[in-house]
Amino acid sequence: MSSLIFIFETTLSLTKLIKNNETSPLFLCVKKNKTKKKYSFILVLSVTKAEIYRLIKKLKTKPDDKFTNFVFHKHKKQMIIKLRGINKTYNNGAPLHVLKGIDLDIERGEMVAIMGASGSGKSTLLNILGILDTYDSGTYYLDNQLIKDLSESRAAELRNRMIGFIFQSFNLISFKNAMENVALPLYYQGISRKKRNAMAIEYLDKVGLKDWANHMPGEMSGGQKQRVAIARALIAKPQVILADEPTGALDSKTTVEVMELLREVNREGMSMIIVTHEQSVAETTNRIIHVKDGVIEKDYV
Repeated sequence: MSSLIFIFETTLSLTKLIKNNETSPLFLCVKKNKTKKKYSFILVLSVTKAEIYRLIKKLKTKPDDKFTNFVFHKHKKQMIIKLRGINKTYNNGAPLHVLKGIDLDIERGEMVAIMGASGSGKSTLLNILGILDTYDSGTYYLDNQLIKDLSESRAAELRNRMIGFIFQSFNLISFKNAMENVALPLYYQGISRKKRNAMAIEYLDKVGLKDWANHMPGEMSGGQKQRVAIARALIAKPQVILADEPTGALDSKTTVEVMELLREVNREGMSMIIVTHEQSVAETTNRIIHVKDGVIEKDYV
């Protein structure tokens, strides 16, 4: 894919231009020239070059329509996660080589599923991505920051600031209500109780549970608990969400609802990595990675 940035004048109105353009460009600037009765546009399109040429031919409906600053450029990918040659061995008696030279790039804003059988290494990979476990060799960059040889306090600080976690078993504190559970990450950031509780209510509202703010986890359904967990993961405004079997304890109807919520969060720009064994869940993401015997076997969109 390429981007096209160009400026042009046309007698077409904005409404007609959108109607005639199947690629739905992003309009960065629209200016009407009253004396010439023309509209000036600056557009950015993410399409193939062939599609761009077809679009220009389609838009240039009148001889006096002019195109200027016609520029192609490749997207510069912004990586939120970059792994190179990640190896991990557990030495419990006989050495167990769990990850074998993993290379993985995840772009900012991507929604990725990781799949694999039990013992494939996917959980270890997720733990390393979440700074819950270390690796033996290789490099791991999270938002351009090298994650290696961190102290426990530094690792905890980065987890709290950069990563939101969603678990299969929800991991809510049973003696705290929904609002208090959601506000918990802000407590570790030193934010006042009044402010963090207000923010918690805001995020519960985002997941449709504002009216359940004072309810305890034991009073909620599995789907409601997972929504609380999603709100908790989002409240610290992390760089990436890591979800470990987020629908594993839910029925099929609630699974669809939770995945729709996660898709909505992703559409707002949040990078998201989901470990799942459910093909239907994986297919709601933009990219599926299969891990087998400690290596990435497949990686496809």
